[in-house]
Amino acid sequence: MHFSIPDTQELLDEAGNSFTAFNINVNGVFHCAVRYKQLHNFHEQIKKSFSSSLDLPPFPPKKILSLTSIQLEERRCLLERYIQIISQEPLISNSDIFNGFLLNAQQETQQAEPKPVTLDVCLMNGHKITCSITSTDQTDSVLESVASKIELGDEFVYYFGLFLVRKESNGDNSIVRKLQDFESPFISLKAALKDGVHRIVLRKCIWDPSIEDDLMDNRIAMNLLYVQAVNDIERGWVLASKEQHRQLAALQNKGSKKEYLRLARTLKFYGFIQFKACYTDYPQPDCRVVIYAGNRELVFRVQTANDQIKEGLFKVTRMRCWRITTTYPDSVNGSGDDHLSNAGQLELAFEYLIAKDTLKWIRITSEEAILMSMCLQGMVDELLMKKHGKRMKRPQDRNKKSAASTNFLKRDGASNIFGAETEDGSTAQKARESVKKIQDKFSAVSIKTSSGVGNLRGPSQNDAFEDAIGDDDL
Repeated sequence: MHFSIPDTQELLDEAGNSFTAFNINVNGVFHCAVRYKQLHNFHEQIKKSFSSSLDLPPFPPKKILSLTSIQLEERRCLLERYIQIISQEPLISNSDIFNGFLLNAQQETQQAEPKPVTLDVCLMNGHKITCSITSTDQTDSVLESVASKIELGDEFVYYFGLFLVRKESNGDNSIVRKLQDFESPFISLKAALKDGVHRIVLRKCIWDPSIEDDLMDNRIAMNLLYVQAVNDIERGWVLASKEQHRQLAALQNKGSKKEYLRLARTLKFYGFIQFKACYTDYPQPDCRVVIYAGNRELVFRVQTANDQIKEGLFKVTRMRCWRITTTYPDSVNGSGDDHLSNAGQLELAFEYLIAKDTLKWIRITSEEAILMSMCLQGMVDELLMKKHGKRMKRPQDRNKKSAASTNFLKRDGASNIFGAETEDGSTAQKARESVKKIQDKFSAVSIKTSSGVGNLRGPSQNDAFEDAIGDDDL
């Protein structure tokens, strides 16, 4: 996950007194605004639960007097660094304390009271699944409600996920992000609708096509795969020849869904996500590229001067680590290109084993850099799950009562007990996160936030990295 506190805002409490709230963004999207005392209370709970087993980062100290603008900016940077570090520790980021704090903060920021609502969750073909939920239900609870509505078996629920999707001006649908369990899909959708046409979509969240073998004999799961495959092929994410398109159309007309899937799974980029055209420094600086993510790899497709397509393939097992930053070039070459002249651009960089004992940083400048990072993390998590012989999570694996005594501080200083059972008895349990901090620095860029120069976040270490690949394997 990518956490940031890009700025602050001045708010008024019920008595009309002003206070400073720190805006927490998750994966580049505003999530909540919290006071320093709420974050301090959160830190005390983290310390109480984990200080005996983890070396926790220092928390910005309290001040007796009011902060100057310089001191406030320093506190913002330190708080951002703090939440970035603890979010990279799986024991913390998987905890009810972590999930509960962020879920409660989102609810308070959006002034959302629990109430019965209906939520439309769509398939990629536009079909709607209408679920009756509580407005503050978190993502896993809503996903399980959707699965129950369509009678998807418990063993298949977490092969799928809920995604926020935006309708673009050209009519196409682009994936914004995968919804996390420390947020309410109903609240997140309501907030997103202020900035355009959005919807929540049910998509598979598995990357290795061989894992789909488990789903092919289940009618509901197979139908979900079929709907997504048809959409991906129609929008051009999956490449097929004219003859293959003809065969697919014939199978679709006959209603032969399983045969359609079997053919689709043989096609190039089946199961991949295609990102918008962006820029990279590979194979040369400022190279325009279309990137695909799937099947344990990133694929770069570059159009050459003579209109030919060249491809570069990067396996996730050869990525030692990756990181996301907001970058400002030290100088602009004067070409007038938008991607060079605009300030504050998201950059994903990964360190890649290009030859034995030779690592190279590959950089991508894209508004979808955070989504790319989440795709990489999903593929790594899947690899590690298979390596250690684990199975996909099931609804009965969720801990639904342990957070009942967790006490969170509200903005006014009152306590808010998280985890009291809702009608479906749901509580928070965050999706897997297996990253750790290492130090490194970019060259020739300045790392900034909206308020000035900030600390560089350490990259995500890839626990599936293969550090003993010979030249013959590359």
